[in-house]
Amino acid sequence: MSLSFYSSSVDETKELGRKLGRILKPLDIISLAGNLGAGKTAFAEGVARGAGFKGDVMSPSFGLVRLYRTRKLNLYHMDLFRVSENETGEIGLEDCFGDPKGAVMIEWARAARIYLASDRLEISFEYKKEGRQITLRARGPRGRRLVDFLKS
Repeated sequence: MSLSFYSSSVDETKELGRKLGRILKPLDIISLAGNLGAGKTAFAEGVARGAGFKGDVMSPSFGLVRLYRTRKLNLYHMDLFRVSENETGEIGLEDCFGDPKGAVMIEWARAARIYLASDRLEISFEYKKEGRQITLRARGPRGRRLVDFLKS
């Protein structure tokens, strides 16, 4: 099951993320794919805000993982652009994916393939003329519930 949105601004991208963040639960996994500058971090900021995080939201590019603690969950925002598959065991990803209060949002998820549950939401970002095409693909029942919610 998939669903596509067109975003003509950073604010629209953040708003879609905010909507998703409001319904995010522990153990949810969201993978974000797209070229540099395609809107992944803006979307992630929206997700963090929707989940209730009040602090600064930044790309975890050089730190690899940022943790946004909220009342309802620990949101792990990962950026694995500079990490290869054979390096993931050395950086503690299992702690993030194993947190019973944790939800994971991961940019460049290919490096963490072995950690990804089959039930997840995959989101891709593509440049389109004056904006972005954002496509959500449900993988499993929880992924389908997330997409269904965003349809409404």
